[in-house]
Amino acid sequence: MIDPVLEVPASSLRQRMIDDMNMREFTRETQRNYIRDVARFAAYLGRPPDTATSEDLRQFQIDQ
Repeated sequence: MIDPVLEVPASSLRQRMIDDMNMREFTRETQRNYIRDVARFAAYLGRPPDTATSEDLRQFQIDQ
């Protein structure tokens, strides 16, 4: 079965994240969850997650 979250065309940042998770042998379910959570964080920020500051992360956690 194809997981649509993992099959979306990947930005270079997403592809690097997927490659790292594959190297560490994360399950497909774990990868799907991590990608979903990072996408939610990016949506919250309104910009790529690699531009986030520690304060951005703190505010996101508080809002959750």
